[in-house]
Amino acid sequence: MKNIVLFDTEQGTQNLGDYIIMECINNEMKYLLDKNFVTHFSTHTPIARFYQNFRRNMPSRACDKADYKFICGTNIIKYSLLRLAPDWNINYFNCKYYKDSICIGCGCETNAKRLDLYTKLMYKKIFSKNYIHSVRDERTKVFLEELGLKAINTGCPTLWSLTKEHCAKITEEKSNKVVFTLTDYKKDRKVDQELINILKRNYKDIYFWVQGSEDLEYFNSFDNIENINIVAPKLEAYKKLLIENDIDYVGTRLHAGIYAIRNGRRSIILAIDNRARDMSKTYNLNTIDKNDIDKLETKINSKFKTNVVIDNEKIEKWKSQFLA
Repeated sequence: MKNIVLFDTEQGTQNLGDYIIMECINNEMKYLLDKNFVTHFSTHTPIARFYQNFRRNMPSRACDKADYKFICGTNIIKYSLLRLAPDWNINYFNCKYYKDSICIGCGCETNAKRLDLYTKLMYKKIFSKNYIHSVRDERTKVFLEELGLKAINTGCPTLWSLTKEHCAKITEEKSNKVVFTLTDYKKDRKVDQELINILKRNYKDIYFWVQGSEDLEYFNSFDNIENINIVAPKLEAYKKLLIENDIDYVGTRLHAGIYAIRNGRRSIILAIDNRARDMSKTYNLNTIDKNDIDKLETKINSKFKTNVVIDNEKIEKWKSQFLA
């Protein structure tokens, strides 16, 4: 039996998109995780306190004896680790726990103009040089390769089950119902108000899913929100809505849109940052840039196919490195 550590992006988060990513990683890696002993550590909180770094403890024992250590998705890789980030609570003193870690569908956030020396040295301590890393877009692949690492663009694990057969079952026609999202940490009042206005004009029943901790407060600050139904901030509530209704998804949350596709629903993702833009280039997600919000109404009322492009050979090549 092998010992596996998952650096878990779901624990300690206030963004339910991380729950979607971890649900998909657990499903895609069942062949490995179900047969072995798995320990979870949150990336959002410190693995150990400062004083614990000077003696052996449970985290150090688990990480030292691990056969595989995986960093589980999200936009977790940064250009600079000198800038504090809520999704990766890491520093020079606790990065030893991550030694020889392998990426699963990780993306890279351009939080600085360039990679600094401190961050480069940290990544040399963290990332495995022996295994190929799974990344979710071409830009992140190039970033890791420039560090001297091996990487393969598998896309995010949330996409891995979106086969041609699955996508072909999704309707091309507009529904009378829609669920949408807003993003509390990427506010754009002009674009988001226009999004709401367009949805009110084009759908009979409208639902708002609260994916982030401050999304509802942001939603309540807008005009024209009467008779919009609020969906509880639970992944189970969102999934139930998707399964039980003929409904479209339109919104700014990338993984809410992908989750809608996973549950057989037509999806239009409003791209507000590098994640949707980078992934749509390779994987053919139906996206509209927020700067092109004027094109959204036409898109909603048009017929279009869902045709996510995944490369199963790359996914299986990456998976085949790990013996169950």
